[in-house]
Amino acid sequence: MPQNEFLLAVLLLPFAGALVAALLPANARNAEAWLAALVALGCLGLLLLLYPGLDAAPVRHQMAWLPQYGLTFTLRLDGFAWAFACLITAIGALVVLYARYYMSPSDPVPRFFSFLQGFMGAMLGIVLSGNLIQLVFFWELTSLFSFLLIGYWHHNVAAREGARVALTVTGAGGLCLFAGVVLLGHIVGSYDLGVVLAAGAQVRSHPLYVPTLILILLGALTKSAQFPFHFWLPRAMTAPTPVSAYLHSATMVKAGVFLLVRLWPVLGSSNEWLWLVGSAGLITFIVGAYLAVFQRDLKGLLAYSTISHLGLITLLIGLDRPLALVAAIFHVFNHATFKASLFMAAGIIDHETGTRDLRRLSGLWKFMPKTGALAIVAASAMAGVPLLNGFLSKEMFFAETIETHDGSLLDDALPYIVTLASMFTVAYSLRFIREVFFGPPPVDLPRVPHEPPRWMRFPVELLVLTCLVVGIVPSLTIGPFLHVAVESVLGAATPYYSLAVWHGFNWPLLMSVIALVGGVLLYVMLRKPLQEGLTSSLFNGRFKTQRIFDRVLVTVSWRWARAVERVIGTRRLQPQLLLLVCVALVAASWPALLRGMNLAPVAFDNFEPALAGVWAVGIACALGGAAVAKFHRLAALIMIGGAGLTTCITFVWFSAPDLALTQIGVEIVTTVLLLLGLRWLPKQFETGETTSERSLLLRTQRLRDMAVASAAGIGVALLAYAAMTRTAPDSISDFFVRHAYSDGGGTNVVNVILVDFRGFDTLGEITVLAVVALSVFALLRRFRPAADSVDLPEQQRLQDAQDDARDGRNRGDTAADYLAVPAVIMQLLFPFIFIAAMYLLLRGHDQPGGGFVAGIAMAAALILQYMAGGTRWLEARLRVHPLRWIGVGLLLALLTGAAALPVGRPFLTSAFAYADIPWIGKVPLASAALFDLGVFALVVGATTLMLIALAHQSIRAHRQPPAPRATPEAE
Repeated sequence: MPQNEFLLAVLLLPFAGALVAALLPANARNAEAWLAALVALGCLGLLLLLYPGLDAAPVRHQMAWLPQYGLTFTLRLDGFAWAFACLITAIGALVVLYARYYMSPSDPVPRFFSFLQGFMGAMLGIVLSGNLIQLVFFWELTSLFSFLLIGYWHHNVAAREGARVALTVTGAGGLCLFAGVVLLGHIVGSYDLGVVLAAGAQVRSHPLYVPTLILILLGALTKSAQFPFHFWLPRAMTAPTPVSAYLHSATMVKAGVFLLVRLWPVLGSSNEWLWLVGSAGLITFIVGAYLAVFQRDLKGLLAYSTISHLGLITLLIGLDRPLALVAAIFHVFNHATFKASLFMAAGIIDHETGTRDLRRLSGLWKFMPKTGALAIVAASAMAGVPLLNGFLSKEMFFAETIETHDGSLLDDALPYIVTLASMFTVAYSLRFIREVFFGPPPVDLPRVPHEPPRWMRFPVELLVLTCLVVGIVPSLTIGPFLHVAVESVLGAATPYYSLAVWHGFNWPLLMSVIALVGGVLLYVMLRKPLQEGLTSSLFNGRFKTQRIFDRVLVTVSWRWARAVERVIGTRRLQPQLLLLVCVALVAASWPALLRGMNLAPVAFDNFEPALAGVWAVGIACALGGAAVAKFHRLAALIMIGGAGLTTCITFVWFSAPDLALTQIGVEIVTTVLLLLGLRWLPKQFETGETTSERSLLLRTQRLRDMAVASAAGIGVALLAYAAMTRTAPDSISDFFVRHAYSDGGGTNVVNVILVDFRGFDTLGEITVLAVVALSVFALLRRFRPAADSVDLPEQQRLQDAQDDARDGRNRGDTAADYLAVPAVIMQLLFPFIFIAAMYLLLRGHDQPGGGFVAGIAMAAALILQYMAGGTRWLEARLRVHPLRWIGVGLLLALLTGAAALPVGRPFLTSAFAYADIPWIGKVPLASAALFDLGVFALVVGATTLMLIALAHQSIRAHRQPPAPRATPEAE
């Protein structure tokens, strides 16, 4: 396999593993863990195979996506991306092994490993993206997967709240990043990362540099939990510990610092960068270190320590010096090793003792000496103790703070400030060690402490060994990999740096000694007050960022939203539709009034009296439906159906059989679905006499509605007339007619347009249809009786079907009670309609038909079965699983489009060929037929899901006794 295809495999493997893990049975914990581990190790192995070729040039893999707009799916691997990707996959493999023993068999483990692998894939997508728009896509994908992982235990209120806050903050930052990336692409003229990285001088001299910088920094700083956006990270500690270990060490929060380092050649080397990035990093470093000392929860202490170390890295990036960037990259990898091991150790303590409360934990060394030794080494690395990896990068950090950057007062005070903050780092590290493993034996713990299983401790052992080896012999271990990462970022500006353990007696060493000694003294001073419950008062008052966030959220999402709702909102649908139509009418009228519509004169040369009569009937039905809708919804629905049939006849008249088939199918299905919903809609008018004032108001509203509807209808008619009568020398319709067979392999131009030329639009439309069906199901399922679930066991469903067949008439569960057509005829019609649907599907590429109309026909067959036997009979006998139909249809459409990518063609490019079959001859084969099959499956699944949801609700409404009528006063 060529090197560039290795990149595609590295990106796709985690997502493929996530899909497979989601389909595994619930009790297959070993299978899911093995799958996730093999995926992570497979990605790591492919990355190691790519290492020798990184010295020459970045490895790239490009696939055309939307080439007309200059968008390509680009993967780019240089030394920095390679080192980061190795970190993601290596720690991911260790987290998977750890999670195998941490997660309980009673948990929905398939979902956990599926989300975890998807999270890994999204993070790899950020690192490997060679296109900025593509990077933003994966950036937001990490926010979504982190939301699912943080809220994994969704029965926990704190988990749901933490996931919501994380998604709100990082998602909002992602939108800012997207806006900044759009501006950056506008400045450079390209979104290709290689082109952007080479345009640093052009970007910094552009007038839009400052807003671009601010927007991109908002995205990076929110993701990396920098002040004042740091509050979401501690609240994410409600996630399972494997998630916390992965999120804090190699993913999510490291995405922000990765982006800052990646874009430093473009956005750095300016005073704005120095002050914005440096200030955010310095404040975060201080605040995180200070608040970590006062935490009572073990994971809370580690969370604030992560915030502090991320601030340290951000401060190094903001110092805007090549050597500072070297130190930042070095500390990224050092922090990942000791922080992952510390979180895993904290999870072991919680797993084996049943608590993370530092006030209850004490003297665990006697019970867990091996875990204690590992945690002590990792915490020492976090504190910057010599001969550990954290000491080396922190000493480089101290050296960079001594250098002069701008000569300001803050710059002169920087060494003293960071030394003081580092004392707090030592203090919370010492507190972690002292209060957990030493002191008197613990009392009243939920579990008796003991060592974890051997393989649960193995990831911690390996990470701690890395801290030791890198700290003792850095040049032989991390040196070559660090050089590759640094050189890919700085290029020719790469400075000389030394990874020697001993640099003699110098100022950085003195600062390290002061920080270590001062941190020990600080902890000794605070030890007793902390045991007595001392908490930090900093940022806990009116300036607490979490409180500020909550107030802003309440103001925006409640007060402002309620104010807007009072102006334009209503509980009824009609006023909302009125507002929507009025806005659309104004938006469409504005350009028409400015430029005109150039309407051709109306000619009656080809006047057809028969068609005019059909239209007269349709117009009468439309007007009649609107007139009686206030009084009789069923009559209005019938009349609107008549208008739909008129449209169908019009399509046939003008030789558009595809549109006619689709129209008639949609009319049938939607009419039945609307009939199911009519019976439990609220009343629209009050009984009894109405006052003259109310009568006048009702008449005024109806006249207003009629005027708006008439204006909208006339406007659409004029727009359609202008489009049909215009004369364009380069009409797009001629292009489709000429190229339908040569490029799409089909003679049915309409179907070829839908599944080939405009396949991307169709993919979006069926995705929207799936979302609508799922939304209907989600909104209505809570109103259904518990026994009426689409997920009933097979035996229960069969029993319900027998009950329906025996006494359904008495219980009123079927629509056949009210229909004159015998149920047996409806059931016998099913195979014939099924054959007709298959016929429409298979002929759609060359003759009228296609996946959508075939799906509608199949849905009509299922509706007939419902009318004959009820929903339970439909589910039990036909074994309809609409969610699976939706999933299979969408996946089939996506895979059909993605099949073109490996051969270097744009997404959704179709292929066409003839197959010579014996005894039959040449048979045309088009890949678009598979896409059409996906459309068919999704339409069937979506329609059936809505049918089941509405039918169950109607059954419930029929079974329940009528509610007592409200008095006029109550109304």
